[in-house]
Amino acid sequence: MKIAIIGAGYVGLVSGACLADFGHRVTCIDKDGDRIRNLKAGKIPIYEPGLAAIVAANLEAGNLHFATDLEEVRDSEVVFIAVGTPTQRGGTRADLSQVFSAADEIATVITDGAVVVCKSTVPVGTTRAVEARIRAIRANLRFDVASNPEFLREGAAIEDFKRPDRIIVGVESDAAREALYEVYRPLSLNETPILFTGLETAELTKYAANAFLATKITFINEIADLCERVGANVQDVARGMGMDRRIGAKFLHAGAGYGGSCFPKDTLALVEAGHDAGTALSIVEAVIAANDARKAGWAERIVSALGGPIRGRTLAVLGLTFKPNTDDMREAPSLSIIPALQEHGASIRVHDPKGMPNARELIQGVVWCDTPLDAVTGADGVVLATEWEAYRAMNLAEFKAAMSGDLFYDLRNIYKPWEVSRFGFRYFGVGLGDGPEPASGAGGSEEARPQVRLVSGG
Repeated sequence: MKIAIIGAGYVGLVSGACLADFGHRVTCIDKDGDRIRNLKAGKIPIYEPGLAAIVAANLEAGNLHFATDLEEVRDSEVVFIAVGTPTQRGGTRADLSQVFSAADEIATVITDGAVVVCKSTVPVGTTRAVEARIRAIRANLRFDVASNPEFLREGAAIEDFKRPDRIIVGVESDAAREALYEVYRPLSLNETPILFTGLETAELTKYAANAFLATKITFINEIADLCERVGANVQDVARGMGMDRRIGAKFLHAGAGYGGSCFPKDTLALVEAGHDAGTALSIVEAVIAANDARKAGWAERIVSALGGPIRGRTLAVLGLTFKPNTDDMREAPSLSIIPALQEHGASIRVHDPKGMPNARELIQGVVWCDTPLDAVTGADGVVLATEWEAYRAMNLAEFKAAMSGDLFYDLRNIYKPWEVSRFGFRYFGVGLGDGPEPASGAGGSEEARPQVRLVSGG
């Protein structure tokens, strides 16, 4: 099929590259001339594992093209709108200006029979509004619309697109249904379920899914706080919960709080949709408030762990992005933690494997370090804020020797307490109220190591 994608950002670029890899003829269109020139040269503007190789292969094969000229949309059978829908500046609603601008421009070039698809995450009713805008410009044009929300995880987007749990498609015509089925027909080999719904149902499914996942994260984070107070272990609590198939184990990892490009803005937009419809979404509102408070409160916990005022002291923060395997800094916990620690008078040294170029635009007054060891050298404590693979097997003996202090605050529970404490660190994790006490000496003892737990059936 001949497919056009408006927007060569994260969703548009990943979708375009993967659809081209399926064998479709895809053109990604973006107004950013520098971005398009770089993409034509095979230079990828975001960090996403595997994406550069797919783009390069399909540029060479001739299946993938990049352009700034909307004329490239002409004669496309399916046109995806994949532009950004950030939260409005100073508000909580989704900013749909890019979506509506794309719709207006698409209207001037598409031909009869085209299907215009909203892939951007949009509030309920947006796809109908897109249809109305196009009809207002081209009253006699024969076209259809569809809603096809994306469910891509940053850092695993290629896998998510090619082996998705499901495809959600909102349509109101046989033509749109057949066109979207053809787009995703290559996934039939994997027996991927395609759920066809109405337009509003598809739009709301995206928001509902993200809000539910954000709720799971926030719930286990609050349970983690309770675990610390009563002497329980949140990781074992989560395992016990996750064994219940009605609950599932995913998104039950206590940590610093959710961030990123989706959950913060989508929960806000869902609450606004509820307000517009006269329906209170009190659970989602509570999730937003609890997550914001969690991210804002970490500095006080770290100050307390250091034993009081930290003016003039140095802390190393390892991991700046909101999650590993991405360079995305949007709503990352580090953006709350670092300025708050600076307000307390601490000097901050930072490292991140991929996020520092973007972080430099958002974080001021820190020392940027080339390696984790550089970051911790001379520090009174280290705060592990993102669970990058590069941080999972660090030389902790070397770290301790290079540091001035002994605080190790693991906001992602990457390490077991005994693994860190045996090197002379004071270890703090999240929700680990009953971790084993470290034995004296660098090597620890058998009692300090975790024991095998037998789980019987029946």
